[in-house]
Amino acid sequence: MKRIFSKILILLLLIMSLTACGEETNGLQDGYYTAQAADFHFGWKEYITIMVKGGKIVSVEYNAENPSGFIKSWDNAYMQTMLHANGTYPNEYTRYYAGQLLDGQGEMPIDAISGASSSWGSFQKLSVAVLEQARLGDSSIVVVNTAEE
Repeated sequence: MKRIFSKILILLLLIMSLTACGEETNGLQDGYYTAQAADFHFGWKEYITIMVKGGKIVSVEYNAENPSGFIKSWDNAYMQTMLHANGTYPNEYTRYYAGQLLDGQGEMPIDAISGASSSWGSFQKLSVAVLEQARLGDSSIVVVNTAEE
């Protein structure tokens, strides 16, 4: 009887350890998390907000807002100016960077878009901070110095 009990116990422990391996969550806790630039840069303050569900990032918003709260990717005049000068525009590169973070779950490098390398640098710093907030389960907005050094 003792042998049967010990075999069942070992079998249960083995099943539990295999189940735990299948539910790897990268340490991200469910909730909404935001990282925001400390200062405005050319009139815009960038931010990232992610939603984590089941230990996985399910939503990423990356954008910037001006002091009145207007969103950068909605500014058609800015879009036209940037597109002609840099070959890209906020609605394109913000979705591209956010999509890479979502697809890579914060574990893959983010490729830069030519013409949006300054925002890429900010995105890198903000994404590190927002992922740390998600690991800690801290839903307060973290403020990040994104100034180029």
